Amino acid sequence: MGIYSAISTAVSGLRAQSSALEHISGNIANSQTIGYKRTETNFVDLIPDAAPTRQAAGVVLASSRATNEVQGNIESSDTDTYMAVNGDGFFVVSEKVGTADSLPVFADTDLYTRRGDFKLDKDGYLVNGAGYYLQGLAVDSTTGNVSGSVPTPIRIDNDFLPAEATTQITYRANLPASPASGEMVPGDFATDPTAGNDEYVTADDQDTFIEQSIAGGAVTAYDATGSSVNIQFRWALTDDSTNTWNLFYLEDSDATGANAMWRNIGTDFEFGTDGQLTAPAGALSGLSFTVDGMTLSGLTMTDGDGGLTQFADVNTASAGVTELSQDGYPAGELVGISVSETGRIISTYSNGRQLEMAEVVLAGFNGDDALRKRDGSAYLETNESGPPIYGAAGSIVGAATESSNTDLADEFSKLIVTQQAYTANSRVVTTSDEMLQEVLNIVR
Repeated sequence: MGIYSAISTAVSGLRAQSSALEHISGNIANSQTIGYKRTETNFVDLIPDAAPTRQAAGVVLASSRATNEVQGNIESSDTDTYMAVNGDGFFVVSEKVGTADSLPVFADTDLYTRRGDFKLDKDGYLVNGAGYYLQGLAVDSTTGNVSGSVPTPIRIDNDFLPAEATTQITYRANLPASPASGEMVPGDFATDPTAGNDEYVTADDQDTFIEQSIAGGAVTAYDATGSSVNIQFRWALTDDSTNTWNLFYLEDSDATGANAMWRNIGTDFEFGTDGQLTAPAGALSGLSFTVDGMTLSGLTMTDGDGGLTQFADVNTASAGVTELSQDGYPAGELVGISVSETGRIISTYSNGRQLEMAEVVLAGFNGDDALRKRDGSAYLETNESGPPIYGAAGSIVGAATESSNTDLADEFSKLIVTQQAYTANSRVVTTSDEMLQEVLNIVR
């Protein structure tokens, strides 16, 4: 009978609108949840089999529809370890299922999420607000290359960064063609300080040496324990006719009398008429500096490609140093963790060094909206979503999070429509009941 069908259809409409209301309620409740993806409602009509001229409208069935592919707004954060995915992809995360030897034990099944509010826990793992552990690939801090291909939970070691002894000094400078010091006169010194001779300046000849040389800058170098020493350089023009210079460094700042204070590195630097260095060719290797009792051996000094020149310069009292650097550093304590634009986890140490420790991996799916939801804005792969494809096209934004993709204005609009549809279906039930009462009244 058509009245009973109408009641059944209206009841299915009430159920469908109730499901829609449930989805709207959940979306509004999670409008401030990081990485949340709203749930939409699909309505499907179910038509009973009948001849075309006898077909009824049928009942309605409500189902949920995911919006995993819809991007939420990216909001900046003051927390350096927070990160957001801009575009396609999910963070790969692990779920903690227990503890062994005071360290977490993880489930064998990977989960996927867009929630990127990760922070370091007491064990050095990056854990988001829902309790999931970030996975990635280890990075060789020396070469910068990724090692391995299977993501694992990222753990940052907070041990001290060992000191690295100086092995190379890079020196790039321009020596004035007409230095204020003029040409060095070896006869003015107690010892001949030029290369190939005594190769040092005594403390008694300090003033004479300063007058006959120009400042060459200074650099702080380190030994294997991380102890530092300041190496001061000075240049002296030893032969004006051949444009030959010698480089000295301060060996003993406390020297007195006839003891050596400045030491020649033992090499003639010769320049052509065009101002370019002609000798030595290439880097100097096997150098050894002893400064105030600290010895640095096995050093290499390089000027790069054409880094030492002799051009006319208004500054004739010192070398025009453009680069004076070295590759050593002292030991350092971990002071911070951040995320680079390429998705690398970077450790910053108290000595100023920054090392890339891991690379965050993004996973994509052919069927993003077919993933199965889990608590905490996490997802499981399904047969319909397909397996994860590592290396998704999205990019990682550090110090930021992706907000919920819920639009409150849109949800309120759907709420009004849902309420009206629910009321209309209930009116159909009321009307059908009144019509049945009329039928029952016929027999009275």
